Amino acid sequence: MTALSMSGALNRALADALEADDRVLVFGEDVGPLGGVFRITDGLAARFGDRRVFDTPLAESGIVGTAIGMAMNGMRPVVEMQFDAFAYPAFEQITSHLAKMRNRTRGKVEVPVVIRIPYGGGIGGVEHHCDSSEAYYTHTSGLRVVTPGTPQDAYDLLRDAIDSPDPVIFLEPKRRYWSKGEVFPGARRVGFDRAVVRRPGRDVTLIAYGPMVATALETAQAATEEGWDVEVVDLRSLSPFDDETVCESVRRTGRAVVVHEASGFGGYGAEVVARVTERCFHHLHAPVLRVTGFDIPYPPPKLEEHHLPGVDRILDAIGRLQWDDEVVGAGRGA
Repeated sequence: MTALSMSGALNRALADALEADDRVLVFGEDVGPLGGVFRITDGLAARFGDRRVFDTPLAESGIVGTAIGMAMNGMRPVVEMQFDAFAYPAFEQITSHLAKMRNRTRGKVEVPVVIRIPYGGGIGGVEHHCDSSEAYYTHTSGLRVVTPGTPQDAYDLLRDAIDSPDPVIFLEPKRRYWSKGEVFPGARRVGFDRAVVRRPGRDVTLIAYGPMVATALETAQAATEEGWDVEVVDLRSLSPFDDETVCESVRRTGRAVVVHEASGFGGYGAEVVARVTERCFHHLHAPVLRVTGFDIPYPPPKLEEHHLPGVDRILDAIGRLQWDDEVVGAGRGA
């Protein structure tokens, strides 16, 4: 066990993967000697050489296209997009080729590409640097989409992503890069496709992922002052979705709030609400609510704190969950 920041855990995962498998390659804009704009690849070029960790031209479509060709010929490329919206020029490569190649060849050709994308806000960035684009990728069949909420998951999920035979969109919550936690590099105790309960509770389930996991946990702590015992579920894997863990929690608490940074309309949370409602309807005491970013382009840095879901907005949603008809927590599950 060692204490690492999320960025340090990602760096350690890449180093361990490069050490374990000669087929693993890391490339992208400035990931070589500079170590990446967020220094996630710091020191890797010096340690593994410029044939396995190298810079590319400023051409995201070319980066992903190159990775697809390498993967089809037996390599395991891990590529970095510097910022979330920078990946949009590569979207055609991702959706038309990366996602479909295995199905197109009836399983004969695997495409084990990992695309690392720093995403979300909270760092005082501007548009093109703070998008939450998970819904675009989760809507694309053929892609796995994961996002860590803790340093341990940053390590585990990235190692699992690199080992996966399927293409993986690996969304890194950039505002959590500097959050620290204990990391057990060899553990990998939670399955790649599984959600986890970060905090048990009886009265309501907060469903969160990536940058919102820490905010949900902070909200759960604050909610105790209101008499609410809040459970926090960290999805980890956005696609595929872990119905079992999420629905087991909601059926027990009877109430749920989905939280994410992306805009609400057509967002990932809408899919979560639909699945929970379809599977847990007769256990619900109130409609499933969402707390999301507003339906606007990402705002200027001085306004982002109003755009991003915070503790107060989530507590307000919990307060709207029709509490008047029963005593909180009493006899739940009977």
